[in-house]
Amino acid sequence: MTKHSHCADCAFFEDHVVEAKADDAGLCRFNPPVTQPSADQRGLWPVVTANDWCGHFASGIAAE
Repeated sequence: MTKHSHCADCAFFEDHVVEAKADDAGLCRFNPPVTQPSADQRGLWPVVTANDWCGHFASGIAAE
């Protein structure tokens, strides 16, 4: 089983109050803001929880 680091371990995880339902939510500052459906809305940084993870921490995945 592959061990993953969590967002809380990432230098780009901004742990602050966001408008999300999860108490441990924060913003992913590694990835760019996500565009919104209408042109008059601002982009939003991706909301993640402290226990989420992504492929940026992968040390080496063999292609099959």
